Amino acid sequence: MRVALWGNASGKEAKLLFKIDSFILSYCCLMYFTNYLDRSNISNAFVSGMKEELHMYGTEYNKINTIFTCGYIVGMIPNNLMLQWVPPRIWLPLMQIVWGVLTFTTSAVHNVESIYAIRFFQGMAESSTFVGTHYVLGSWYKPDELGKRSGIFTSSGLIGTLFSGILQAAVYTHLNGVANRSGWRWLFIIDGIITMPIALYGFLVFPDLPATTNAFYLSDQERLLARTRIQGEIQVIHKPVTLGTFKRVLSKWRWYACSLLFAISGETECFGSNNIMGQWMKAIGGYTVEQIDYYPSGMTAFAVASTLVCATWTDSTRQRWPVLVYMAVACIFAAICILAWGSPTALKFAAFYIAGASYAGQATTFAWANQICADDDQERAIVLASMNMWNNVVNAWWSLIFYPATDAPKFQKGSIAMICASVATLGCTWLVWFLERREHRLRGSRAIEGVDHSPSSLHEEGPNLEDKEKL
Repeated sequence: MRVALWGNASGKEAKLLFKIDSFILSYCCLMYFTNYLDRSNISNAFVSGMKEELHMYGTEYNKINTIFTCGYIVGMIPNNLMLQWVPPRIWLPLMQIVWGVLTFTTSAVHNVESIYAIRFFQGMAESSTFVGTHYVLGSWYKPDELGKRSGIFTSSGLIGTLFSGILQAAVYTHLNGVANRSGWRWLFIIDGIITMPIALYGFLVFPDLPATTNAFYLSDQERLLARTRIQGEIQVIHKPVTLGTFKRVLSKWRWYACSLLFAISGETECFGSNNIMGQWMKAIGGYTVEQIDYYPSGMTAFAVASTLVCATWTDSTRQRWPVLVYMAVACIFAAICILAWGSPTALKFAAFYIAGASYAGQATTFAWANQICADDDQERAIVLASMNMWNNVVNAWWSLIFYPATDAPKFQKGSIAMICASVATLGCTWLVWFLERREHRLRGSRAIEGVDHSPSSLHEEGPNLEDKEKL
């Protein structure tokens, strides 16, 4: 475990890594766990009685997801801008409290229109978490340390999804009808109760960024080491975002290619994010509510395993693209099995589980973008935010068109869309790989000629002599 997380780091650096892993990862993972727990409870509630009690019909379930995504898109840029003025240890837990309160509120709704309104504002609050955390991780960790941490962080969200299904089944069994409340209503109450103390934990322990941290558990020497150890790997100079910043970012390939990659590859997660397996089981019949809640958890379990194994492998090789090839091929296979309606039920179960490989690409794609943009802090922040933004712009209409609830149980359009998205992911992966290699070749040529115009050479500042002596 020590070698897997901290590699060859020893002494002071290993101690520092242990501390920041203990506090950064613990809070970020718990925060993302509740983020996905509160987000995925809608799909579990839908197949556990909410549909019938609120008289939902047609594509109203898909509209809930679309409205949530719209709120997510609207809130993303304001949330990222707020992190420039409000310390992350204040803003991120504050937003967690907001979505926790909204989760509580969902337990009292009496019509689907109320859920529309709640989910829009919940999307705005939850949009603070994903990109904000990847930016924080990319500010503390070197590229060969980042993949594992990104994988652990992403897995925590998947575990939230996994736990939501198990929790809903347990709640339905033991609390359905208690205090005249349906089981699905109790799910939202319990989710809210889980969320609040984790937000308080964030207020107390989250360390902000290396340049601004005042964490009580870091000594002055460790704060200095946190800043100096990443110099030469990651740009650590933070400057205000200006119009010139956007001109610089938009003049290069990174913003366009990375945004395109996640906008498309993120859609390979649709089998999981729309709970297609749960809707399929409910539509074909023959399964209990508990089974419909439990069985799709196998997809999430496979997603967690794929994410952690792939993230560890990419850190050791510094090659991110093979993971995207793996997940695209897995999703193509899964979609073909589901599209072939006459295939055995056991094969369809296996196909849904294998489709969980799609989540391995999430951590890898953002670790890759952090690695590509490591020499420009402002560009890194903008590229990470844009990747998630464009993916959610596509999400806003993708599920409505290709995965409407009315298509259950066959989801023929969705399976074809999955194959197309997976093939397109292979093309985008090759494009980013090619452009990154070309940039490295050009940078090497400039270095040989004695001229380096890279952002890191223009803006990076190393530790001064006094700082080196302190270390």
